[in-house]
Amino acid sequence: MIQLLIILFVFCTGAGSVVHAADTLEMECIPSLVSSIRIKPPLDFCGEPTPLETPDARERLERELLLMLWDRDQTIMWLKRANRYMPYIQKVLKDQRLPDDLKYIPVVESSLRALAGSPKGAMGYWQFIKDTGERYGLTITEELDERRNMAASTRSALAYLKKLYGDFGSWTLAAAAYNMGEAGLKNEMFLQDASNFYDLYLYQETQRYVFRILAAKLILSNPEKYGFRLTPEDLYPPVACDRVQLELSKKTPVLTIARAARTTFKVIRDLNPEIRGYYLPKGVLTICIPGGAAAGFQERLAGQAPSLTSAGSESVYVVKKGDSLSEIAERLKIPVQSLMIWNNLSQNQAIRPGDRLILNPENEPKLSQEPAQ
Repeated sequence: MIQLLIILFVFCTGAGSVVHAADTLEMECIPSLVSSIRIKPPLDFCGEPTPLETPDARERLERELLLMLWDRDQTIMWLKRANRYMPYIQKVLKDQRLPDDLKYIPVVESSLRALAGSPKGAMGYWQFIKDTGERYGLTITEELDERRNMAASTRSALAYLKKLYGDFGSWTLAAAAYNMGEAGLKNEMFLQDASNFYDLYLYQETQRYVFRILAAKLILSNPEKYGFRLTPEDLYPPVACDRVQLELSKKTPVLTIARAARTTFKVIRDLNPEIRGYYLPKGVLTICIPGGAAAGFQERLAGQAPSLTSAGSESVYVVKKGDSLSEIAERLKIPVQSLMIWNNLSQNQAIRPGDRLILNPENEPKLSQEPAQ
């Protein structure tokens, strides 16, 4: 990274761009870091002015901006992913008549990654912890985690932020409370006798939080100013999918859904990051399938129903005395991990004579339950 910046600096002292002879790729000059952090007022978050005239606020913003500009690869990913998700978030904000600047919160929370997690147990685009997510209507079970669903988590996050704004009367304080919790912020405001975010001494993470949002706003609203010149072809397109409602009478394999949608297990999991394993739970739920696959989907799914409800000798194995999972798997030519997944068994869990094991050799899963982030 350092070598790259040195090379670009040398090139930038010349004509302003260099064409690589091998691949004719134009490398635009990166503005100097010093010039990049010369921020002229006004600057605001959700219409609330940032006091750049105070040395403390200016230093805190410059620090976050410098860190983001140094981590250029991450910022490039923000810009590329923003094209996929921001149109949706902006539409929801507009429909609810909420400030557009709230769209930068999931950027700093998760880098717009569905599977982003934190050591404290926060998860998803808006980084909900389990209790708060459930309090604001998100389903969080062993099978589904709607914190990883863009539509559901955005709906809940905005409901929470509106509640926080009602509590504090300030979007800046609402953002701080979103980061540290409303009880903690109220306590600090009381102990410090201060009602302005910029006058509060808070945990370092929260003190930085609003300034990280402001730095992200500066870069994403004018990337060319900071040397990020991406073409439309560089950006990730919005996901094209059809939303279908499922009424499942029993626990159903994701692979069955994929086959009805004429796609793969991986595509269904990628389109629906809230799905955590190989099965969907019984009940009514809405999922995404590839664009254009909705036509005839329900009929194709219904056509697979008999194989799902079959309990014949080909789909159930009754454990006999002396059996072990590894022996059964080897005899039936099924990976032992697949048997464990199909039957919700742990590594060291014992099986006993008379136990009934579900067999589904045609639907052998190939992926781990929780893919790497």
